[in-house]
Amino acid sequence: MTTTVAFIGLGHMGGPMAANLVRAGHRVLGHDLVESALADAAAKGVERAGSAAEAAAIADVVVTMLPAGRHVLSLYGPEGLLAAARPGTLFVDCSTIDVADSRAAHAAASAAGHRSLDAPVSGGVVGAEAGTLTFMAGGEQAAFAEAEPLLSVMGKKAVYCGAAGAGQAAKICNNMILGVSMIAVSEAFVLAESLGLSDQALFDVASAASGQCWALTVNCPVPGPVPGSPANRDYRPGFAAPLMAKDLGLAANAVRAGGVDAELGLRAAELYARFAEGGGAEKDFSGIVRAIRAASATTADTEKGATP
Repeated sequence: MTTTVAFIGLGHMGGPMAANLVRAGHRVLGHDLVESALADAAAKGVERAGSAAEAAAIADVVVTMLPAGRHVLSLYGPEGLLAAARPGTLFVDCSTIDVADSRAAHAAASAAGHRSLDAPVSGGVVGAEAGTLTFMAGGEQAAFAEAEPLLSVMGKKAVYCGAAGAGQAAKICNNMILGVSMIAVSEAFVLAESLGLSDQALFDVASAASGQCWALTVNCPVPGPVPGSPANRDYRPGFAAPLMAKDLGLAANAVRAGGVDAELGLRAAELYARFAEGGGAEKDFSGIVRAIRAASATTADTEKGATP
């Protein structure tokens, strides 16, 4: 059954997601403030809309994929998408935003007579292009059931996590695990190098032992052991370091607000913020291994020069 979808936000993630909907036979009206993104999407069959509101006005479902909560709430504002859409339209926000902002967006949609779902994704640009994303959804179960056929086109798995904001909560918790584990894996490789152990030897052991994790076996931070990892293409992102820094920042805010003792999560947020602001601005988040290696070399040089 063909669904008319308004897709707002056609960047590195949204563009491929919208294209997959088109390939599945759905009508997709797209809008983005960046002309090149809109042109790329149009080349893949997405219909250009004159504005986000224009697309929402004739859509059955409105999907948003935006950088931050302020962008979502601005578009959901009094004269934005909610006002333009027909009564009862389903809004699916795939952005990764603060849980409080997500709940505010749900409340605004409900007050305007619409249904809504927060459905952030995991899988990066590669997953968006391949249609293998994982969606974490929060909202009414009926809204999730209606959105699921579209989510199944854009991803391989959609998990219903609970009430409004639950999808965002699951996303930031998952990415806190990922950020911490990538730092741990990177530190282990740098330690192995200092001990004269090859990257391949450590990988062969850890990938078959208790150190096994996604950060090691799929997104390995050193070139060689996993040919498809970003480390083999000069850390060209998959999942860019600034995005990891953003997600860990959201997690850190939630940690502090909830009074949770999460020392590693907070430290990971600090390390990725520093990496993203420096040499990692345009690199995959696994490139943090370079920062750890550089800092280790500096520390070693300082210790060698210390007075006994």
